[in-house]
Amino acid sequence: MKSLRKTTGRVEFYIGLVFIALCLLIQIRSGQFFTSNNIVDILSAMVVPGIFAIGEFMVIVSGGFDVSFPALASLSAYATTKLFLDMNYEGGALLPLLVAIAIGALLGALNGLFIGYFELPAMIVTLGTSSVFKGFMQGTLNSKQLAVIPQGMRNFGTSALFAAKNANSGLTSRMPMSFICFVVVLVIAWFILNKTMFGRGIYAVGGNPISAHRAGFNVKRTRFFLFVFVGMISALAGMCRTCMMQQMHPTNMLGMEMNIIAGVVLGGTAVVGGSGTLLGCMLGTALIVVVENSMILIGIPTVWKDFLNHYRLLSKTSSRILMTSSTCDLVMISGGMNLKTLPTVQLIIAPRFMHSLTISTPVSLFLSLSSAPNKSPSPLTSVISVG
Repeated sequence: MKSLRKTTGRVEFYIGLVFIALCLLIQIRSGQFFTSNNIVDILSAMVVPGIFAIGEFMVIVSGGFDVSFPALASLSAYATTKLFLDMNYEGGALLPLLVAIAIGALLGALNGLFIGYFELPAMIVTLGTSSVFKGFMQGTLNSKQLAVIPQGMRNFGTSALFAAKNANSGLTSRMPMSFICFVVVLVIAWFILNKTMFGRGIYAVGGNPISAHRAGFNVKRTRFFLFVFVGMISALAGMCRTCMMQQMHPTNMLGMEMNIIAGVVLGGTAVVGGSGTLLGCMLGTALIVVVENSMILIGIPTVWKDFLNHYRLLSKTSSRILMTSSTCDLVMISGGMNLKTLPTVQLIIAPRFMHSLTISTPVSLFLSLSSAPNKSPSPLTSVISVG
């Protein structure tokens, strides 16, 4: 009974119910959703958004937003493809993938340098680097569509783990080899977040950087290596997209950031960081992918895709504000000092999610206490949540 109550109390449980209900609705309307080829098509469509979502999830959990990953992936994939085309490379896909990952690590390190060590806001930095990456690709590299990619990349894109055929329509769908990349990235991310101190540091930094520092986490280094890792997996996603499409279009992935962020937030990840699960992230992303890939089946014009995605993002964020409107954060200005020496302790009470959203008039209340307990607050409780 206790485990059941715990399960039903999690956000992922309700997202799963919505996902199942949506699948059943599409099946009733079209009669084609649960066919083997359609399921393979949906899993195949999850590869690139899924890898992007894993990286964005880790960034949001750390307390920031990354909007540069589509440009980073495009630049890494284009530079790699162009390089190996000029070399007349005829080997396998492993070397191009490794080179792209290395380029992605360097570009991610640029983000990490400004965000981690210069302590600049992640949103502002990644907005700037996104333009830098696009400008470098389109200006310096004079990017244009590459209709031909190296043979090894072509073979990797056309190789399939298995094929599924619809007995009624005769349509056949193939599960691409790049699905393995998605699974490997998912396993690595789960291991990092749940089994390593680095992963715990990501959650700690997202919850409260000051408390994380006092607990012994190197906040700057954690943020730096986080963006290096995100750059690596974003570059891998870009290469998977290029191989699956059998061509390199330099602007094909640009503009995907809002859909990816919508899926991550829809999965229950807190927009201010510190909480969220990979399961919820994958469910939210799968929900978006299913809607996008099933609109034709249920007769909805695809022009409504962006409207639905942004509406879900807005409604999800708004619901979080409403649910937490009665919950406030007490931030002790005095930090870890001895309260006995302070005649007055100033506290700031503000709604938990106000500082992460653009709201014109956040309600703030300043209280002064005429007396304080003869006790120093613990560094780890400098932020106290009350209901």
